[in-house]
Amino acid sequence: MRKIKLYIAMSINGKIAKADGNVDWLDSIPNPDQLDYGYYDFYETIDTTIQGNKTYEQIIDWGIDFPYSEKKNYVLTRKKGAESTKDVEFISENHIEYIKELKKQKGKDIWLVGGGQINTMLLNEKLIDEILVFIMPIVLSDGIELFESIPNETFLTLIETKKHATGVVELRYTIT
Repeated sequence: MRKIKLYIAMSINGKIAKADGNVDWLDSIPNPDQLDYGYYDFYETIDTTIQGNKTYEQIIDWGIDFPYSEKKNYVLTRKKGAESTKDVEFISENHIEYIKELKKQKGKDIWLVGGGQINTMLLNEKLIDEILVFIMPIVLSDGIELFESIPNETFLTLIETKKHATGVVELRYTIT
């Protein structure tokens, strides 16, 4: 069975984006050696992404080409009748059942891009297999939590830690 992996950066106080969804603060973290924190290697292990509609809209608002176009991409939304594009397929009903079936299909792992509401929904349904979180050396005054709404109490097993020269700390967990 394919694994769903949440691969995400957050501030030291648990914010994955500013309140308006902006993630420009990530560019303010000094990174003179242009470290990718293993992103390229991770990206090669997946062939599918899942993200919420707010996250998708934020990416579209960057004014760049869709960054995951060579992957199969699903956007979870409550909006009925959202039309799929060449880059994404909108899933507006039976989200959990759809993802359970997606995990059963053959293929590489699945990247849960976020955001906070989708992270919580999949965590509460025990559909996330691994969490790779990059704690950035910044405190944000307001923003979107890694897990929004009310996450179920969930135990994790730490399987790896890395400290990067930029002050970023990488934590890798499996769900217990």
